[in-house]
Amino acid sequence: MNLEYKSLLPQDFHPGSRVWIYQSNRIFGMMEALQIEKMLHDFIAGWQAHGDKVKGYGTLFFGQFIILMADETQTGVSGCSTDSSVRLIKAIEQQFNVSMFDRQLLAFVVKDKVQLLPLAQLNHAMENQFITGDTLYFNNLAATKAELEKNWIIPVKESWLKGRIKTAV
Repeated sequence: MNLEYKSLLPQDFHPGSRVWIYQSNRIFGMMEALQIEKMLHDFIAGWQAHGDKVKGYGTLFFGQFIILMADETQTGVSGCSTDSSVRLIKAIEQQFNVSMFDRQLLAFVVKDKVQLLPLAQLNHAMENQFITGDTLYFNNLAATKAELEKNWIIPVKESWLKGRIKTAV
């Protein structure tokens, strides 16, 4: 699995640009992915905050993660513009029959694939070595472009999860 995504991020966005990561509970098929990319493109083209164009970016990574980004150096993203992005994600949920807001569903790279695991099963997975401290974890809490570049795909032992694991990592 090629995890090189950083070169696909917009280079002209400020490192402090706000980021929202939405993880699907399943991988999207090719036709679905193409439809989602179009929906994201159309949304970004019309994204506004108080009548001003938002410098935005949206894409689907690894067939399962929608990344939205707003460079607020020119136009700040307000409640209404954030709400419009949430409506987009909810529309994707409904159209493709997926869940995009389940923060209890964790994503890891296992055997060269994205594998999902409920948070409640984390310790069981560690005890049975389904995942280890070195397993790569998708830290969907990254909130800025800089965090997305440095802390999105990281080993479990470097993530917030290490505090939730009963055994030593």
